[in-house]
Amino acid sequence: HVQLVESGGGSVQAGGSLRLSCAASGRTYSKWCMGWFRQAPGKEREGVAIIASDGNAEYTESAKGRFTISKDNAKNTLYLQMNSLGPEDTAMYYCAARLGSLCGYWLTFRYWGQGTQVTVS
Repeated sequence: HVQLVESGGGSVQAGGSLRLSCAASGRTYSKWCMGWFRQAPGKEREGVAIIASDGNAEYTESAKGRFTISKDNAKNTLYLQMNSLGPEDTAMYYCAARLGSLCGYWLTFRYWGQGTQVTVS
């Protein structure tokens, strides 16, 4: 079993930055696809960024140029650096993971964190 715990959310003014963290614990595997998703009130959950075991990262259009996904394998921690935040980024942010070398938003992510709230005003 794998547990994911997010942290780093909070309230920030437009134009500000936040760094989200996702600590993974439990059984570990050599190949993971991990990502960040978000859900705003009244909207469907959407992908933000994903990163494969080989370090290849992908971003959705809303995140490109502003957000950076990274991971520290030694610490089993995933990060999302968010810059130039705007009110449209207000949402609950979730960390997710799936086993295997395939990595894409269309895949089913088996493991999810509880989320961390980001509010931009």
